[in-house]
Amino acid sequence: MFSKLKIMTGNANPLLAKEIASFAGIPLCETEVFKFSNDESFVKINDNVRGSDVFIVQPTCYPVNDNTMELLIMIDALKRASALRVNCVIPYYGYGRSDKKDQPRVPITAKLLADLITVAGANRVITLDLHADQIQGFFDIPVDHLYSMPIFIRYFKGLGIETDEIVIVSPDSGGANRARAFAKRLECSLAIGDKRRVANDSNAEVLNVIGEVKDKIAILYDDMIDTGGTLIRISEKLHELGAKQVYACCVHGILSNNAVENLENSTIDKLFITNSVPLPEEKRAKSSKIVQLSIAELLASAIKKIHLEESISLLFR
Repeated sequence: MFSKLKIMTGNANPLLAKEIASFAGIPLCETEVFKFSNDESFVKINDNVRGSDVFIVQPTCYPVNDNTMELLIMIDALKRASALRVNCVIPYYGYGRSDKKDQPRVPITAKLLADLITVAGANRVITLDLHADQIQGFFDIPVDHLYSMPIFIRYFKGLGIETDEIVIVSPDSGGANRARAFAKRLECSLAIGDKRRVANDSNAEVLNVIGEVKDKIAILYDDMIDTGGTLIRISEKLHELGAKQVYACCVHGILSNNAVENLENSTIDKLFITNSVPLPEEKRAKSSKIVQLSIAELLASAIKKIHLEESISLLFR
């Protein structure tokens, strides 16, 4: 049934790819992905992929440009090796925040990346929790946009916390719909942070929180945590307003610069992230607050259903 199903990976997140392959019951393709001394990337596929349905697991995370280039070269290599269909599994879609022209003379890089993937020869994209839903429309090929929310909901329900003790908090109005859906599924209340960005300053000043958080367990819910500045500031505000515990729940744990150290010294009690982006051991060792949940089973199920031309709507429940 799965003799023509192949899974391969570059250097972006090989541990996730191995876990996906394990859940799918399929060995990873033997692939060489490396750089020459002149910094050019090279790919060689050591397995026969002729007529196969191939899934490349490659988030375009740090180093973003290297991992993006590896993805494009792997697509090209597969097309030239006569693969029947090339599917790109991109759990974290880099450049996703450059999704609109909000200033004069700036690019829409999320669209450019979509064009590059399409022109390279990809037949389908499977991704997880895009920064903006409209990025799906940047592609001229099918996009399966999965959500990690069921994984987080299953985890928090397993903790046995009474739902009337919990409030889901969106860091800003832009993520309100995402947080509202989470609160609805968890059957708890919702609050929304009101923040203002100072001109020429990437830091956000939290002005207020709309909603009742006193004596509640506040769960900050966002699609990603990068430097962590916004979440740390709103966590402080939530404690000021009487929240008894503050958790942060973010799909993509970018954790750039000093984010891990800042998290460890912050008022956030726990940070829950997925393994869409690799978490190096040196970062993991710097904080006891990080809990990483796996998306491998979700992606493995999606891969098998797509290969069999089955509906994936079950995965959204």
